[in-house]
Amino acid sequence: MKQHAKPQHGPKNSGYILVVDDNRMNRLMLARGLEKQGHQAAFAENGRQALEMLAEQDFDLILLDIEMPEMNGYQVLDHLAANVRWRDLPVIMISAVDEIDSVVRCIELGAEDYLTKPFNPVLLKARVDASLEKKRLRDEQRALFCKFTSDEVAEELLNSGFSLGGRLVEATVLFSDIRSFTTIAESKTPQETIELLNDYFSLMFEAIASEGGVVNQMIGDGLMCIFGAPLPLIDHHQRAVRAARQMIELIRRFNQEQARLNRVQIRIGIGIASGAVVAGCVGTQHRATYTCIGDTVNLAARLETHTKTVGQPILIEENTYLGLNGKIEVAPQGEVQLKGKTKAVKVFSVLVADDRT
Repeated sequence: MKQHAKPQHGPKNSGYILVVDDNRMNRLMLARGLEKQGHQAAFAENGRQALEMLAEQDFDLILLDIEMPEMNGYQVLDHLAANVRWRDLPVIMISAVDEIDSVVRCIELGAEDYLTKPFNPVLLKARVDASLEKKRLRDEQRALFCKFTSDEVAEELLNSGFSLGGRLVEATVLFSDIRSFTTIAESKTPQETIELLNDYFSLMFEAIASEGGVVNQMIGDGLMCIFGAPLPLIDHHQRAVRAARQMIELIRRFNQEQARLNRVQIRIGIGIASGAVVAGCVGTQHRATYTCIGDTVNLAARLETHTKTVGQPILIEENTYLGLNGKIEVAPQGEVQLKGKTKAVKVFSVLVADDRT
């Protein structure tokens, strides 16, 4: 369903508020008070209509009655809690039901606050302002997280809280690196190098994100990303390889534009490995990063390095190959004794366009 943007507000602390009540006079009285405070209001006559409106538009706050036809307030709270997009939306219950059991139940279901009818306008204003301020701060926190990590990691931190440690998951790890980058950087000014890297990372992030991958490390010209954590992906093997092929194709197009502008062209190598990893926050309470560790990570890094030896842009190991289920064409490269590995590893190259590097 198409999502529409919420209307633009006036003052900084104003909000777009959904009033859900089956009584028309209650809706009008609430809206009148909200508009006097600088807010904008929309109306729903019952819970089902409210959910339909939420699917179409973004709201900052919900004022929700309990006793309504078709879908009551408790049921609405259940739906909000089950929806990733809505579960952080603040809800203030405004109901004629003043029993303590009802108040407790609503708070347990996720309501921000509870007011009984007839409500005190001054108290309602204070509760609305407090709820909108909490949402504003949470939105700013989410935006800040997303500048330094992926949307998936930001959501996990916001929902679960920060804690050091990790969990064992099945995932695919991808390492990528620009070949001969040191030589390239020597011939360019620092500003030119930064511009090149920014263009490069923009393209790589696009390919990785399109397949559900999470970039968790950028070291110089190299990057590491995970498919299957923090959100599980059943087909993480295929997604990683598809992302790698997109990366190679985007580099090909990038080089065409670089050649047209008489600028330096680049080549990259990609190593991919699948298996068990421990994914989570690593570091200290003062400084940490979301990453994954384990033999699978080391193997992916070794495969990326080995691309320089065999002259193939994408190398995968046996677990990743088996996870492709024959859906992506590969070529066997034999068993290879990679640095740091006690046993030889079956290696496959992923076939790409005719401009193989």
